[in-house]
Amino acid sequence: MAPAATVKQRAPMLYGIIAIKLGKGLVLLLAALGVHSLADENLTEAFRRLLEFGRVDPERVFWTTLAHKIARITPANVLWVATGTLLYGVISLVEGVGLSFRLRWAGYMVIAEAAFFIPIEVYKLLLAFSWTLLVILTINVVIVWYLYANRKRLFRHHQR
Repeated sequence: MAPAATVKQRAPMLYGIIAIKLGKGLVLLLAALGVHSLADENLTEAFRRLLEFGRVDPERVFWTTLAHKIARITPANVLWVATGTLLYGVISLVEGVGLSFRLRWAGYMVIAEAAFFIPIEVYKLLLAFSWTLLVILTINVVIVWYLYANRKRLFRHHQR
C-alpha cells in the first residue's frame, strides 16, 4: 500500500488572515508610491490645492496649523516615510504569500509581528480609548492566538 498523501485541511480563518496580509501589503505599496511621488512636490501648495478642491475654508485654525506643520516637512522626510511604508508593505506581502503556501516560518513571522504590536496598542488604548484601535487590537490578539494554537495543524505538511 502506498502512503496516503497529506491533504491540506481547510482553514477559513487562515484564508482571512492571508487576505488581510495581502490586502494590507498592496495598500501599503500603493501608499508608498503615492508618498514617494510627493518627494519633489511643494507640499504647501499641494495642500492648498487639496483644500480648494474640497471647498474647505483654509483660514480655519485647524487648517492653518496643519499647513504650518506641512511646511516643515522636508523631501528627505517624505522619502523616509515612503521607504518605511514600502518595506512594511513588502513584509506584509511576504507574510501573505508565505501563509498561502502554509510555510511554517511565515506563520511564526505573522505571530511575531502581531504580538509585537499588542503591548503598544494596549498602551495607546490606556492613554485614549478608540474603537478603531480596540478592533485592531482584537484582530491582532485573535491572529496570534489562532496561528499559535493551530500551528501544528496548519503547517504540519511542511515539517520534516
